[in-house]
Amino acid sequence: MFEKILGVLATFTIWVISSGGYVGIAVLMAIESACIPLPSEIIMPFAGYLVSTGRFDLILAATAGAIGCNIGSIVGYEVGKRGGRPMAERWGRYVLIGPGELDAADRFFARWGSMAVLVGRLLPVIRSFIAFPAGVARMRLLPFHVYTFLGSWPWCFGLAWVGMTLGDKWNSDPRVKAAFHRADLLIGIVVIALVAFYIWHRVRGLKRHG
Repeated sequence: MFEKILGVLATFTIWVISSGGYVGIAVLMAIESACIPLPSEIIMPFAGYLVSTGRFDLILAATAGAIGCNIGSIVGYEVGKRGGRPMAERWGRYVLIGPGELDAADRFFARWGSMAVLVGRLLPVIRSFIAFPAGVARMRLLPFHVYTFLGSWPWCFGLAWVGMTLGDKWNSDPRVKAAFHRADLLIGIVVIALVAFYIWHRVRGLKRHG
């Protein structure tokens, strides 16, 4: 059951990475960094798994992911620079981005300034939206992209390393497969519950502020 659920959630990710190679990784991470909810926690571990099979190199996979983050972050930056908060709130609801996520990114940037781009790229949730307040503040593009890359690379490397390590164990240690099969139903229920909660929380937030 778990494998079927994970397959449904990750089919697009697997296809893009398998077909596009390093470019596919960059494209998917660009989508995630453009404030579209395609979790890097799915993208990079699958890239890491392909590292374990010999298809990819770990360093290059992480670098492709970080480059994708830079490309995708241009969208959030330009939205913030050209349209500000009203534009983000108007169009963000279509990808389940509400005022709550924007408020969190704004507060983080207000506290840390330009360094928020570097630090924010290492934090879940914040990392997807930190480009927006940087655009509103009209942060200079060179440091914006440097900080985006430097913050994104270790994030991508860490997730890819986890995928690579699990891939190595999955292929070499039958106990890992057995453990997953024993917890099959429980893991499937947890995954469904988390996805449902994520969507419910986002929709409720949008209605509350709408």
